[in-house]
Amino acid sequence: MQSSLRIVWIYPDLLSTYGDQGNVLVLEQRARRRGIPVEVVHVRSSDPVPEQGDIYLIGGGEDRPQILGAERLRRDGGLHRAIQRGASLLAVCAGYQIMGSVFGGEEGQPVPGIGLLDISSGRGERRSVGELAAEVDPSLGLPTLTGFENHMGVTRLGPGVTPLSRTLVGTGNGDGTEGCFAGKIIGTYLHGPALARNPALADLLLRWAAGPLPAIDDSWYERLRNERLGAVLKP
Repeated sequence: MQSSLRIVWIYPDLLSTYGDQGNVLVLEQRARRRGIPVEVVHVRSSDPVPEQGDIYLIGGGEDRPQILGAERLRRDGGLHRAIQRGASLLAVCAGYQIMGSVFGGEEGQPVPGIGLLDISSGRGERRSVGELAAEVDPSLGLPTLTGFENHMGVTRLGPGVTPLSRTLVGTGNGDGTEGCFAGKIIGTYLHGPALARNPALADLLLRWAAGPLPAIDDSWYERLRNERLGAVLKP
């Protein structure tokens, strides 16, 4: 019997302001449609992060919850150990910034991140709010990303990461790129939720954890994607 795929949702009590629970639901549903048994673990900020997960997810949030989340993840260490043993991670917005060496606090002051990604973030001069579309790094084999951003972050990428995509519309990292990836870690500013708008990205995470996947009917997803991309990428 195939063992369950373990999806770990980190700190939903702190970092789930923008509907990022949808990423958990999309991964669970797409795995189950392929006959893959799934266990979903919700890890509150008062709980230790389990080390035996397959895919970890962390979402967006406001300044104080972001700072508290970073502090608790640094003390806990479970996420680092899970990544070291080969787990995958999708980190969104505030969660993305936390994965770096530093991010901007409530007054723009530097706050230590947890150092899983070679990035550093600060506060920009204005908030970036609106639709975002971006072309993905060809090595990942994914179609154009679509999503919604709502952040004041400016993120600088170090040599240890690769930009996830190049922005066609929107701000992303602030330098013409959006997000980054390294190994089995993906960071992004995309909400929407990201995986509902981009099922191929969800399947990439599933393949990293479970191996090759049979095709499934994505006609409803494609209708959503085409509607949003058509609205943003007008001729």
